[in-house]
Amino acid sequence: MNLLNFLVPVIQDSIKILPDYLYAAGAKFGEEDLFIIFQKLIIAVLIGALIGLEREHSKPANEKTFAGIRTFPLISILGFVAALISSVVSFWIYFAIFIGYSSLITTAHIFSAKLGRPGGTSEISSLLVFVLGSLVYWNFIVLAAIIAVIVATFLTLKIQLHHFVGKVSEEDLYATIKLAIISVIILPLLPNKEIGPLNILNPQMIWLMVIFISGISFIGYVFIKIFGENKGIPITGLMGGLVSSTAVSYSFSKKSKENNALAKNYALGIILASAVMFPRIFVIISVLNSALIKSVWLPLLLLAVTNVAVGYIMLKEVNHSISLQEMDLKNPFKLKSALLFGLIFAIMIFASKAAQIYLGKNGIFAASAFGGLASIDAIIVSLTQLTYGKLNGDVVSIAVTIVIISNSIFKAFITLIWGTRELSKPVVKGLGYISLVGLIYILFVLIF
Repeated sequence: MNLLNFLVPVIQDSIKILPDYLYAAGAKFGEEDLFIIFQKLIIAVLIGALIGLEREHSKPANEKTFAGIRTFPLISILGFVAALISSVVSFWIYFAIFIGYSSLITTAHIFSAKLGRPGGTSEISSLLVFVLGSLVYWNFIVLAAIIAVIVATFLTLKIQLHHFVGKVSEEDLYATIKLAIISVIILPLLPNKEIGPLNILNPQMIWLMVIFISGISFIGYVFIKIFGENKGIPITGLMGGLVSSTAVSYSFSKKSKENNALAKNYALGIILASAVMFPRIFVIISVLNSALIKSVWLPLLLLAVTNVAVGYIMLKEVNHSISLQEMDLKNPFKLKSALLFGLIFAIMIFASKAAQIYLGKNGIFAASAFGGLASIDAIIVSLTQLTYGKLNGDVVSIAVTIVIISNSIFKAFITLIWGTRELSKPVVKGLGYISLVGLIYILFVLIF
């Protein structure tokens, strides 16, 4: 009651002076300002249409829904106009409109629940669209567009997400929760300074890198859970590369001995998993040390194109009708996996720094070769942390190329040890071409 006693006079006063404010605001806006407002309005309408299109498309046949392709653009316009009016009158006007609209949504949800439709996805989406329309007016256009795409993605993937939840084991759930809790509790307690020999090991930075790399791998793990089943071995291998191309190589090599008739399919899966390594490295470097991109984009592009070409040639020889039910990939959010990566990363960054101090650039090359065998993510992250203005571009590009060559040789070795001859032969050949292109690039850089 106290809230109503406060709001009613404010709204009444605002309504009385609203025409004067709007007239003054309209006089203040020139043609250029009105054109900009019109552009923003179009963007707000498109955002509403994007969400409305998905809602309209997903509704069951012959069933009325809360809102669709017409209503959502109107909701976005409402949010836009509310923000516009509040900018020239008072923010309390926006607050009042939002509260009124939220009440309408709540009432609609209550009636829908009584009719046997308790879900609130469309209602929540409509509230978000209202706010997104307001964000567009407030010049948060890119943010509004990103949020709209994320919302549309979640709405579109309804079936896949429910399928993913059904595939998540209790072990996966506990592993993810344990790592999250430990990260929240431990991270603030870790010292944010360099310690140990050479003053290179920063415990807080190391754990942040563990979370970052585990997050990238977890995205691939989720993709496998959602899309991997019955999509064919090559596609499953491609998505598995987001988790670990080395793990995919080991898993497929073992499976080739269980069914040698699928050896070529597994071989292609390994090559495609390796292809994901290049955009993965690009993303890691872009996030952690974007200044290095100008030094590494060329070798990454050359090796990626070679890998894709090898995969395209192998694609013609596989049986596309074969599906794969499971792949032996571990949840990257498991505490044991995270701690192991943290240990390897600490060793890699220490070894790289020591090699840089005592052996110069040759030491960096040696550490890169070793790192490709142990953990490609760990050595790439180590390079991004060691090279802020301390190494020239040629040294960085050669080091990254050596990491890729070393990892390719290691994966070829895995197929020779744990795979059948029918699997290892095309994989060794394909990874050999990739390594050869890398060696040619290194020789070119060293000579010229």
